[in-house]
Amino acid sequence: MRIGIFFGGSSREREISFAGGRTVYDNLDKSLFEAVPIFVDSLNNLILLDWQFIYKGTIRDFYPTSDFIPESKFGFQMYVESLTSKYQSGFQNFTGIEIDKMISQIGKKISLNDLPNLIDFGFLCLHGNNGEDGSIQGALQWLKIPYSGSGILPSAIGMDKAVQKKLMVAGGFHSPKFEVIKKNDWLFPLSEGEELEVRSVEKRVKLFEKIKSELKLPIAIKPANQGSSVGATILKDDNIDKFSEAIDKAFFIKTLKAVDWKNKSETEKVALVKELTDIREGVGLPLIINHKSKIIIYQPEDLFHQLEKHFSKSIDSIELQGLDSEKEVLVEAFIKGREFSCIVAQDENGKPIALPPTEIIKGQELFDYRSKYLPGLSRKVTPIQASDEQIQNIRTECEKLFQFFNFNVYARIDGFLSDDGKIFLNDPNTTSGMLPSSFFFHQAAEIGLNPSQFLSYIIYTSIKQRIGLGFEAMKFENQLLELNKKLQSNISNLTSKISVAVIMGGYSSERHISVESGRNIFEKLSSSTKYEPIPVFLFGSKDEHNLYVLPINMMLKDNADDIREKILHYSVHPMLNKIKEECKSITQKFAGENVQFAPQKISYNDLKGLCDVVFIALHGRPGEDGAVQNELNKIGLPYNGSGVESSQLTINKFDTLQLLKQHHLPVTEQYLLQKSDWQKDEHACINLVKEKFHYPLIAKPVDDGCSSAVKKIKNDTELKAFVELIFREQTKLIESNAAILHLKKNEEFPNKDVVLIEALVDKKDCAKFMEVTVGLLTHRTENGTIMYEVFEPSEALADGDVLSLEEKFLAGQGQNITPARFSKDAKEFKIISRQVRKTIEDAAQLLKIEGYARLDAFVRIYDDLKTDTLVIEANSLPGMTPATCIYHQAAIAGYKPYDFIDKILEYAMKK
Repeated sequence: MRIGIFFGGSSREREISFAGGRTVYDNLDKSLFEAVPIFVDSLNNLILLDWQFIYKGTIRDFYPTSDFIPESKFGFQMYVESLTSKYQSGFQNFTGIEIDKMISQIGKKISLNDLPNLIDFGFLCLHGNNGEDGSIQGALQWLKIPYSGSGILPSAIGMDKAVQKKLMVAGGFHSPKFEVIKKNDWLFPLSEGEELEVRSVEKRVKLFEKIKSELKLPIAIKPANQGSSVGATILKDDNIDKFSEAIDKAFFIKTLKAVDWKNKSETEKVALVKELTDIREGVGLPLIINHKSKIIIYQPEDLFHQLEKHFSKSIDSIELQGLDSEKEVLVEAFIKGREFSCIVAQDENGKPIALPPTEIIKGQELFDYRSKYLPGLSRKVTPIQASDEQIQNIRTECEKLFQFFNFNVYARIDGFLSDDGKIFLNDPNTTSGMLPSSFFFHQAAEIGLNPSQFLSYIIYTSIKQRIGLGFEAMKFENQLLELNKKLQSNISNLTSKISVAVIMGGYSSERHISVESGRNIFEKLSSSTKYEPIPVFLFGSKDEHNLYVLPINMMLKDNADDIREKILHYSVHPMLNKIKEECKSITQKFAGENVQFAPQKISYNDLKGLCDVVFIALHGRPGEDGAVQNELNKIGLPYNGSGVESSQLTINKFDTLQLLKQHHLPVTEQYLLQKSDWQKDEHACINLVKEKFHYPLIAKPVDDGCSSAVKKIKNDTELKAFVELIFREQTKLIESNAAILHLKKNEEFPNKDVVLIEALVDKKDCAKFMEVTVGLLTHRTENGTIMYEVFEPSEALADGDVLSLEEKFLAGQGQNITPARFSKDAKEFKIISRQVRKTIEDAAQLLKIEGYARLDAFVRIYDDLKTDTLVIEANSLPGMTPATCIYHQAAIAGYKPYDFIDKILEYAMKK
């Protein structure tokens, strides 16, 4: 059966949709379904996407294509709607030859009428307008193509928070007091030529007084038609300016003051423009500059120059309004209590069953975009910490709301259990986020379904729900019968597959990313016809490795610490047993009878009887230090990646570069600052560093990756703060030092006994300078020698001084350009790329790397096309999260992510 996966779209949640579509594409059971990726761009074009673009980190990494992106001094990224400024009449002329040419570089443009010949089913991963609002549902219904989730009317209701509220109140559901503010009432539109200050403050003050009187502070303010907490604020302060700022944010409006622009450096101004044009937390593009006359801005570069121009005059402030805006904003009384989210799914007979509601434990009042999608920033506790009666009441209310809105197949319903025991439901979603650890998969795992199995359930149940609703009953009954046969065949054929123990976790600061990598490997293998993965979690210390085979529900917990906690304090909540029993028919059909729900402690010796090969998905220690490899060598189990000797070398950035230096490869200067020396005389240590290096310099741990505690140090104060943090005795951060280094909330900073100081790699006198990351794969020749396949490098662009955790792993964040922009001339590109890849290969050979790896480097390109490639570190077990750039590079070489993983495992088993 051909499954069309619709993802991307025009909403502000398009990056989450893109990442979710990739998850579905990867996890569809290959023995049951053929995945057909249908990318919807922000101009609502349907594009049959070439598979290699699915694995880009963000939409902007591949679309619009480089041929169409104008030159930018500041390297701004943009979405396709920004290109409309090239055409005098705006959107209506951005069609025809130009758009078709651009689309042809990433796939094939299709129309709705093409869909019946391309797909048998539509899996909807679209969010927001034109995705969750009934539009695409109506189109597919018209074409008689069954689709996932709810129908037209429930989808439209599920999209509009203001309408939902009114209907829920009418239906007898608890609701906090709320107000709906319309955009025109808020803005009091200016007449042509009027100053911004003319806008009346009096009405806004009266509105705020009314809201305080009726709703009381604190209040929640959010757009009526957005998800992922986009544009949302919790307001606690009795302050009219903060209230106005929050309402403006929800309408995607920003008032920018001259002083806030003029006092910034050029670098800070560029960062502000990126922030303003961000579609999630900023105003977005296109936008209107509102001052006397209105100017429409399409591109970030134009915004930069217009702000420079405006504020060079005697103007105090200007107003920016996003064209992709909101008509209404919802203001609610804040509910004091526990926040939860609950997936409701229908059984074979159409009865809604609420899965165990998950409590969201967050470090701040708002479960914002960063907290939702960056590993390790929030915790999900399932079921919610409440009495059995309260949990059942939550489930009953969610099931009632599911039926009240006539939802189909599944929905995600959020809410609060207030301190006085009332249940407040809000924001029912007919299309849930589908990232690997989302509520969608997280709660399905609690009844025993892995992501691949839950997707099969969604497709099967959606087809069943569509029968009798204007679809061809006989055709779909036959599809269901065929699916049934294949499902039963899959369950009975598990023993014929190659079993792979996927080890994830560890005890370094990279443990959360390791879990992301491990479950991505697990999910890609579990949807294959060749491998049967077994998730294994490792924690402990250098002296003791604790190994546990994980049940699916534990593997899909938010982060490594949560998994460890569940293992050490394992118990089964009585409500989970009740829900499992209610869902038994679903679990048996899609997962079989023997579903594991308890963690199983094992030894390395036990692994020998459990699996044929091991995939080590660990980062940092243990794993990249050779410790796990040493244990696996003892029992004779093959594993991915390099051996003990190479791993012990490459985990140490200092030893790695010193070896390369000995063999005359260019490297940066390094120095190891010891804790014992610092404790004796910190002033002498600072002076010694200053003698060897000039500010700015780089300070980082010698053996951690994922940008953990990598900082650009500009002065003595920052160096002292860095060293004191990394040499601290206690676990908790020293707040004053964290503030000096601008650490983000919940940013990890490891304790170490040594700091690596490096000279900052700079441009010098070269023509072009860039940071790259380069993946490789090894093969065995017939005579047994190792052959290195070095991929095309990716160019890594950082918003700040160094690449952040967000830029590496947060959906829609960061910029990796693959292949790197060495030259626009094809011949010159090949000459430069060949030199860079040759240096990487030489380094890999010297380091005795095997299997696969990723090396990071800086490249200087000179006018005569000669290059200097300075390797800065080698990762023997690189991150394998869903959109990591090693997949982009492998795609250019012709490997889909599963094929790449398959090659790694085949090499391991032959080795």
